[in-house]
Amino acid sequence: MNTSRTNIFMNAFLSVSKLAIGFIAHSAAMINDGINNASDVVGSVIVIIGVSAAAKESDEHHQYGHERLECVASILVSGIVMALGVGLFVEGVGKIFTGSYKHLPIPGVLAAIAAIGSIIIKEIMFLYTRSAAKKTGSSALMASASDSQSDVLATSAGLIGIIGSRLGIPVADSIAAIVISLFIFKVGLDIFNDGMYKMVDHACPDEVVQEIRKVVEDQQGVLRVDLLQTRMFGSRAYVDVEILAEGNQSLIQAHAIAERVHHAIEINFPQVKHCMVHVNPAKDKFTGTQRV
Repeated sequence: MNTSRTNIFMNAFLSVSKLAIGFIAHSAAMINDGINNASDVVGSVIVIIGVSAAAKESDEHHQYGHERLECVASILVSGIVMALGVGLFVEGVGKIFTGSYKHLPIPGVLAAIAAIGSIIIKEIMFLYTRSAAKKTGSSALMASASDSQSDVLATSAGLIGIIGSRLGIPVADSIAAIVISLFIFKVGLDIFNDGMYKMVDHACPDEVVQEIRKVVEDQQGVLRVDLLQTRMFGSRAYVDVEILAEGNQSLIQAHAIAERVHHAIEINFPQVKHCMVHVNPAKDKFTGTQRV
């Protein structure tokens, strides 16, 4: 939440600054970049709403929680970003085909300075947001981080266009505006794909599954892992595991083994929201991985 609030403030500052400088310095690329940052503000607001909704406790009608609302937030952000990219692309192409770029003033040096400053700020925002996304496992925050990284590339293209226009290539600024729109659309598409991927149940990464298996096998009383199934639910995970234990134990002893496994999984894997442990009895003498 703090990361999203910081992003809102910085993107609002960049948007207002770029729009003002874009009009003053007569740079279409800088204006497009400012509009892009304005969309980032909307995106960050949606991220805050999505993360807040996803963090709500389970209730009678949502017994497995609300984590997927974070994925919905990511998809909404992607729609805004892609629509913006298409709009700016059409506008840029129109200027080139109509030749209107020939009558545009040459961008001022202030636009180039603003672009350099924006690149530095956006790269810092990307690193900051990506770090927070990795710590929390938030798909919405990772989408915001990806957007910031794309902004670095887009503003770099804008800087090249501004410099090109100042060197006597007037179409360069309009081409840069089109390039920026393509970057914007690509980011929107990537965010959409990530959000849709996490909306559908899928297993945890193989390395995580293997780590869970090892933790389970290391618990006292566990003879073998008979079945291990995982599924992602937004940024959280559900685990179902069947273990083999000596069959001549009391119900209390078997329950204690299951509790150890359950506790070990939740302690070692904070992203696990729910774990179900089923104990299978070994009817024969068990040595290693073989029954005799």
